[in-house]
Amino acid sequence: MSTLRLSYWTLSNEAYQGFTATKKALEKSPLGKPLVELVYLRVSQINGCAFCLEMHAKALRADGMPDRKIDSLAGWRVSSHYSARERAALEWTESVVAIDRTHAPDEDYAPLREHFSDAEIADLTFAIALMSAFNRLAIGMRQ
Repeated sequence: MSTLRLSYWTLSNEAYQGFTATKKALEKSPLGKPLVELVYLRVSQINGCAFCLEMHAKALRADGMPDRKIDSLAGWRVSSHYSARERAALEWTESVVAIDRTHAPDEDYAPLREHFSDAEIADLTFAIALMSAFNRLAIGMRQ
């Protein structure tokens, strides 16, 4: 286990408050808390953020998501536990997190149009970007 390098949330408090304001806005999103938390958890799996993995898995369990669904998230493509809506969101999540390789192609974006409004797609993309940023802060500063 590593030691915290810097308490970035206090040292750059104004910037950190911008992140928390975005998180609070996403809590009001029509996407719903379960989907947003599921996306946060998948982003954190991809990025390898142990702190965030524990936090989001705990939040999903507290809100009643079945363990089998949380535990199978890394294998969502071959699991029967996810709806078409969730699958579209998870595909987009993986595409945006790996944007350096995928460049977020139309074939990953198109399924979103079947399940989400334009505002929901924007919220989903903000959620992915926000959690990616939080992961980078937590991993980089050894939170």
